Parts: sequence; structure tokens; C-alpha cells
Amino acid sequence: MDKQSIAAYFDSLAPNWDAGLVRNEPVIDTILTGAGVREGTDVLDVACGTGVLIADYLARGARSVTAIDISPGMAEIARKKFPQKAVTVLCGDVETAEFGQKFDCVMVYNAFPHFADPARLIGTLAGLLKPGGTLTVAHGMSRAAIDRHHSGQASAYSRGLMDADTLAALFARHLVVTVKISDERMYQVTGRKLA
Repeated sequence: MDKQSIAAYFDSLAPNWDAGLVRNEPVIDTILTGAGVREGTDVLDVACGTGVLIADYLARGARSVTAIDISPGMAEIARKKFPQKAVTVLCGDVETAEFGQKFDCVMVYNAFPHFADPARLIGTLAGLLKPGGTLTVAHGMSRAAIDRHHSGQASAYSRGLMDADTLAALFARHLVVTVKISDERMYQVTGRKLA
């Protein structure tokens, strides 16, 4: 599961991504509330895809949204959809990118299984938080549904979604876990960086 192959895979999907998008609004609201996305926050959207949550961050009054995706095709679509001054869309690898700032909220939504080294990713993202900031890994469906979704062609570009207790233990190396949900509707682990 190398990063170049993942970028190429998502480039191939980018043109039709939004047409196939399924949103569960109550679940998204629960995720964003648990993540602490609210007025005045600076948000980093990791593996943002075509920007599926950017409008939600803005609707909640985020001061700024920095979105990054390793796929040039995905990032380009997101950039075109959100030309607002408060939104910056980058194409790159979040694990090596230089942002020049820290964030109140870092979100990995519907993308975590596509990262090869979860422990390294969590450590990197925790380091991008302001004191009191939150890191969230979330999916708008259950763990079992995500694993089924990735069992076909995507299996070469993803790994199984770890159980929430295991992910919470990775978070606890860097953060205080504040949300842990894994049920038939959704999956979310959020941790807060101590001030």
C-alpha cells in the first residue's frame, strides 16, 4: 500500500466521486459536534477528497479550513468547489507537509484505512494541534460496513479499520480520549491535546 498507488487510485475516482456520495446528516452532525468544530476554529481536513465536509465546517463558523489530499484530482475538485478566502486546499502528504500553523480541530473523515501506519499518522497529527485542540478519526458508517466497502477493488489501497478501543489506545499516547463510538451507525474516536 504505497502512497503513489493510493494517489493514482483516488485520481481515477475523483471525476465521479461527488455523484456517488452518500451523506448521513445526523451522523455528520454528531461527528462534528464531538470533534469540537464550532465558530472561530481553525480546521485541518486530512484526506479531504473533493471537500465533502468543507461546507459543514464553514456552516459551523470555522475561521479557517485547511484541506489536504494526496490525490491531485481530488484536491483540484475541492479547490474549485471552495474558492473562499477562508479555505486553503493543498495537494500533498499530510505526514510530510509543512503547514506553518497549528489547528484547533484535525479531522480524518472516511479515510483512515488508507494510511499504512496508523501510529505514525496519529503522532504526526497530534503534533499539529494547538493546546486544547482535538484530533478526530471518524466514518459515517459502521466499522463492519467500512470493511465491506473496502473489500473489493479498494482492498489494495486500504487496510481493515481497527476497532475503536485499539485506536483509542493509540490516541492515548498523545491525547486525552473524549469520544469513542463504534456502533451500527458510525465510528468515531476523538482526543484532546492538554493545554
